[in-house]
Amino acid sequence: MDASQHLDLIYIILAAAVATFATRVGGYVLITQLKHIPPRLEAALNAVPAAVLTTLVAPAFVYGGLDVAAAMVLAFAVGLRFSTLRMLLAGWVVVMAIRYAFL
Repeated sequence: MDASQHLDLIYIILAAAVATFATRVGGYVLITQLKHIPPRLEAALNAVPAAVLTTLVAPAFVYGGLDVAAAMVLAFAVGLRFSTLRMLLAGWVVVMAIRYAFL
C-alpha cells in the first residue's frame, strides 16, 4: 500500500466512525424529544436485538461448516435449560470433537 491508499483507508474509517456516532446520538436525541413512544416504534425497537443476533449468527450457521452448525444447534438446546457458561462450553466441546474426529 502506498501513502495515498493509507490516507484513503483512514478517511473511510473516520467517515464510518462519524456516521456511527451521528446515528447513535441522533436516535438518542429523537427518542428523548418524544413525550411517549408510539406503539409501532416500540415494537420496532423491541425487534432490534433479535435482528442483530440473527445477523451475527446466521452467516456462521450457513457458511461455517457442519461442525459450527452442530455446535450452534447443541448450544441453543443447552442454552434453553442451563447457564451461558454451560452453553458456551457445550458448543466448544462439539466443535472441537468434530474437528478432531473428522477434519
